[in-house]
Amino acid sequence: LQALVRSAGKLVLLDKLLPRLRAGGHKVLVFSQMVRCLDILEDYLIQKRYPYERIDGRVRGNLRQAAIDRFSRPDSDRFVFLLCTRAGGLGINLTAADTCIIFDSDWNPR
Repeated sequence: LQALVRSAGKLVLLDKLLPRLRAGGHKVLVFSQMVRCLDILEDYLIQKRYPYERIDGRVRGNLRQAAIDRFSRPDSDRFVFLLCTRAGGLGINLTAADTCIIFDSDWNPR
């Protein structure tokens, strides 16, 4: 995974940014339009031992709300929330976060 991080400019930047944000007590939303990209980011977070939550199209109902609640608790250790732009953009309240990273954007005008 480290070779992948070094070969992908966005991951290099994320690898430099996340430790600083964590040290500063920030809570971060990371959006991607592709589930496969979220899988790679999840592998990265696991390797770095960063506590996180994730919502994509496979996460339904109560599990979705439970992830939001765990992230939003004032005493939560989770500081990153991975979201698929197609599943995580509607009707979700993540005001606990103070930083938003759009890892890749959806260029479809619809």
